[in-house]
Amino acid sequence: MEAAVANDMSEPQHNDKPKPHKCTVCDKRFATKGNLSVHIQMHTEQKSYSCPECEKCYNNCKSLTKHMYIHSSKHKCGECGKCFKCSADLMIHRRIHSGEKPFECSVCGKRFTYAGYLTSHSRIHSGEKPYKCSACGKCFRASSHLTTHRRIHSGEKPFECSVCGKRFTLSEHLRTHSRIHSGQKPYKCQVCHKAFSKSNKLTRHMIVHGNRRPYYCPYCGKLFKTAHDVKQHARVHSDAKQYSCRHCSECFRWQGTLKSHLLTTHNEGTWFTCHICQKKFSRKATLKLHFSDMKV
Repeated sequence: MEAAVANDMSEPQHNDKPKPHKCTVCDKRFATKGNLSVHIQMHTEQKSYSCPECEKCYNNCKSLTKHMYIHSSKHKCGECGKCFKCSADLMIHRRIHSGEKPFECSVCGKRFTYAGYLTSHSRIHSGEKPYKCSACGKCFRASSHLTTHRRIHSGEKPFECSVCGKRFTLSEHLRTHSRIHSGQKPYKCQVCHKAFSKSNKLTRHMIVHGNRRPYYCPYCGKLFKTAHDVKQHARVHSDAKQYSCRHCSECFRWQGTLKSHLLTTHNEGTWFTCHICQKKFSRKATLKLHFSDMKV
């Protein structure tokens, strides 16, 4: 483990080597012309390296070489079929399936799958942040954090949606965005079973099932479960009428009131018709009330 830590700690020293080759697009610097050439291709749409197996294209040889492993049966994971360039990488990958976490933090006891994860975690306790951004001076615990941060200055968005082409700075942002196209909603409420595409949406939803009302109206002190509810309620105390009718000069505080106005006054929208007496109603709830009155 000490060797792993030592190897990881050597990274900042490596970053201090002379880097005379500068990217003219994002000002990032490199030690060799070769590394600069590979980097520059990230700023272009040119993808001249094509896979002979599936014809998928990449903008540098390194990415293509990494991709080619998926067509090889050598060093293949028996669980998921993913292929690796060497047996050591395959052995580390298998921990994902086994749940093995051989690296333990000596301070808090938290365990990790990879030695590098433990090294980065240990800096939480030591407060060490050896990776410094040359643009703004901000420091980070891990080199991967610095790499991600640099995209703020360069504007680089390396993760592209294969469906609509929208680009993202972080892979997790792309992963979340992709659910718009797939319809996937992996976050499910255990109370009402409603599903959500984002974890923060589920968190906000869970307030509905609780008794907590942490949001209050600044005008009357009334309590609400969500900030949206407060915003809606606050219109009661305001003269603002943001919903205007497209046919006349009438304005309304609520969107629902505008819809009702369009339906009843301008005959625009959907009527709810009683199948017994053919009477029409602007709201479904009013139609239900009408039915109950008929039964009486």
